[in-house]
Amino acid sequence: MSFPILLSSSSVFPEPTAAAFELAAKLGYDGVEVMVWTDAVSQDAGALRGLTRHYGVPVGSVHAPCLLVTQRVWSSDPWVRLRRAAALAEQLDAPTVVVHPPFSWQREYARTFPTGIATLQTRYPQITFAIENMFPVRMARREFNAYSPGWDPTTTGFDAYTLDLSHCAASRTDSLKMADKMGRQLRHIHLGDGTGEGRDEHLVPGRGTQPCAQLLESLGERGFSGSIAVEVSTRRAVSRAEREADLAAALEFARAHVSAPVPG
Repeated sequence: MSFPILLSSSSVFPEPTAAAFELAAKLGYDGVEVMVWTDAVSQDAGALRGLTRHYGVPVGSVHAPCLLVTQRVWSSDPWVRLRRAAALAEQLDAPTVVVHPPFSWQREYARTFPTGIATLQTRYPQITFAIENMFPVRMARREFNAYSPGWDPTTTGFDAYTLDLSHCAASRTDSLKMADKMGRQLRHIHLGDGTGEGRDEHLVPGRGTQPCAQLLESLGERGFSGSIAVEVSTRRAVSRAEREADLAAALEFARAHVSAPVPG
């Protein structure tokens, strides 16, 4: 037994969500993480089920619309967006919903975030709501916290986390140490890389400075039992062939280094 390796639909941008299913099937990924964004297909359970049937690739996780560019997807109310993301995951039999911490200007949402997530977990007990580590914003040699109460969700404490290695690089945090802080609540991984330049790079794993191989090799002994979504940026690829090559390299890296779960 090993961990499912998913292809995040954000990894094929600017191609549409459907291309993620096509490439996941072609390259041999175990499934797709759907990034819910302005592409109507990413918001539609029927369309996504159709892609799953056509390509034989399941949806393994849903990324709720938490980005700046998705603040109007479905609703301007962040709780409506999370509830709809949960309903979408339920309809697709996806076990994980990825959630970002609130932005610092979302004061009421931030105030009720921990209790609201707990309420969602009660409403959807079959779904894991995995809160993702983010990173500070750096401008003109100054650092700004764009999230409330901060970019590191372990300081608040949640039942489940998503570990994003590119975000670790952007926050100049060692992903092994972040995994240690998340402990047994580490339930999902966004596999990418970065150089520590203070920005979110989402490089192919192994092309930055994060200990990607060591992290993957440690998963079995950590008791990890979730999934791994390759989340890399290919927007600068000059051709479909170059995009495919990067996504194939990321999958090969993951398969080469991931450890099997330790029998309990």
